[in-house]
Amino acid sequence: MSIQQAWYKQFWPWFLITLPLCAVVASFTTLKIAMDNSDSLVADDYYKQGKAINQDLSKIQYAKQLGMQFSLEYRDNQIVIVQHGGPAYEAALNVAFYHPTLAERDFKLVATQDANQNYRIMPQTAMAGKWEVRLESFDGKWRVQKRLELGDGTQHWMN
Repeated sequence: MSIQQAWYKQFWPWFLITLPLCAVVASFTTLKIAMDNSDSLVADDYYKQGKAINQDLSKIQYAKQLGMQFSLEYRDNQIVIVQHGGPAYEAALNVAFYHPTLAERDFKLVATQDANQNYRIMPQTAMAGKWEVRLESFDGKWRVQKRLELGDGTQHWMN
């Protein structure tokens, strides 16, 4: 007559318990990774941003009516913005650079004219690559924007 061992002393019950336990641990690990690395492209206030698009379009239309035209030149890690069309604008210019995929590289600043009526920007990092560039009047009445590919010595027209 053979004596049967208790269930917790046998191999197979522990093997069968371990498989689902590994799946539970893996699902909690996946959940933690998903919570820690949220997608920066999704906006929480998408409705508010959608309503703001209509205001942005009216600013762009107004800039076209005025004939506002600028050239943007990137050379030696310096950006020079020169006005070529529209009424002479000598006030400060709100400038924003948006990287298409890396939100942490986005930056905004207020640029003022130098003695030659040029706006000069000295970025902290190299700017080569694709950017969404927005130029807006200091009072926010008009806006010029364009997607550009910056490279050393490149010049782009924005109207």
